Parts: sequence; structure tokens; C-alpha cells
Amino acid sequence: MNNNYLQLQVNDIHAEQAEILIAQLSEVGFSGFEETADSLSAFINEAAFVEPVVAAIFESLKLEYAKTIIAETNWNESWEKNFDPVIVGDFAAVRAHFHAAIETVQHEIVITPKMSFGTGHHATTFMMMQRMKEVNFKNKTIFDFGTGTGILAILAEKLGAAKILAIDNDEWSIENAKENIETNNCNHISIELADEPNKEKRFDIILANINKHVIVEYAKSLVTMLNRNGLLLVSGLLDQDEQDMLRVATDLELTHLETLSRDKWICIAFAI
Repeated sequence: MNNNYLQLQVNDIHAEQAEILIAQLSEVGFSGFEETADSLSAFINEAAFVEPVVAAIFESLKLEYAKTIIAETNWNESWEKNFDPVIVGDFAAVRAHFHAAIETVQHEIVITPKMSFGTGHHATTFMMMQRMKEVNFKNKTIFDFGTGTGILAILAEKLGAAKILAIDNDEWSIENAKENIETNNCNHISIELADEPNKEKRFDIILANINKHVIVEYAKSLVTMLNRNGLLLVSGLLDQDEQDMLRVATDLELTHLETLSRDKWICIAFAI
């Protein structure tokens, strides 16, 4: 297996362009994204990169990119240098194995992120964890759609969930999530490589920290998968996505419970 990754760096990009680009690149194998106020980095396994397809996407958006090869060892060195612990109040903390234990929180999660999305640093993951504090996970069944590092599935188990199914469409993420699940001594999480949810399964709580395009595409399926009085918690959304998501929710007869906002990103909780 080729463990090298490619990083595409895009500068001078505004939020709406970034959202569209993330959605389109997600469909052609990209599995990790890092954003600043005016730039975007996108990551893909080198073996899965098809340059003519990617170039056409960038051309359609009138954007340019710089390409860099990142070896697995280089990536590990990079995150070890830059990965500081993330603390969500007194509720939860996310740290790497080389950090000292954080004893001032209720739940501590040890994550080795590699190329997977979800260390708690991004506003969307932070808000998902923040909102999970208000939810009763005790003995509930959970579906984590687009698990990345497995961080939300791990937190769900620590909060008392009885059974958790976590899926992702990226092999690297699946491998990474399995490592993190083992590190955190979790026993109730099943990991599957899958492109889409299985509509035949039912859950009490669904977590989806992906992006607007994917959430909207599979919203009907996700609602079908929810048990009565179930909770759907979604993020990977920008402030300007809220009204579109509320319209989708109304069409699917979901009840809007709350919207959290952080650094131009939002997290929305719905009930059925």
C-alpha cells in the first residue's frame, strides 16, 4: 500500500468556494481538509489521485493549486510538532500519546490522527463534542457517519453508548480509527469501510460531521435510520448553510433543537 499522501494547497479562496471545493474533492477520494480564513489544504492518498479529474474541478471553480507529496513519516513528524491538546471545558480533552494525562476533565481521549479528520482542533469537531455533553448516550445505539479518527465514536462509548457503528469511505481513516479505538480501550464500536449509510439499520443517535453536500444527499436516509425520539447531530457546515439545512429538516419533519456556532462553522441538533 502506498502510504504517501498528496497535499493540494489553495490560497486566496473564500468560504463559499471552499465549501464547494471540499464537497467535490470528497467525491473523488480526498479525505482530509484543513482550512484557514483564506486558504484550504486538501489531502488524498497518492495512489488514488487522478490529476485530470482534479484539474477539471479546479478549472470549473477558476482556482489554482500547489501540489506537495507528504510521506507517512513526514506526516507523523508534522502532527507531533503541531498537535496540542484540545480541551472542551471540564467535559472532555483530546491529546496525543506523548502528552501528559489531563485529569481535570470527565473524559479523556487519546488520538493519533495521521491523515484522518477529527482531532478536536477544527471548530466542527469541537462543537460536536460540546453538544454531545448535553445528550444521554446511556445504553443507546449510535451511528457515526464519516468517522475519521473515530473520535466521536470513542466519546460516545465513554458516555455510555451500548453499541456504535462507525463508517468511513477512506481506508486510511478506517485503519487509523481502529488504532485509536484500541488505544482508548473501547469494546462497543464496530468499524466499516463504506461509501454510504445502510438504510436497513436503526439507531437512537446519528452523528454526521462531514460537509453540507454529503449531509443533504443522505439526509433522507439518515432520518429513515433514526428510531422514534432519535437525535441527529450534524456539522461540517458553514454559517450560511443553516437556512438550507433547516429547509431540508422541515421537509423531513425534523424538529430543530439547537444551532451552535464557532469560527464561522455551525453544528445543528435535530430530533425526530
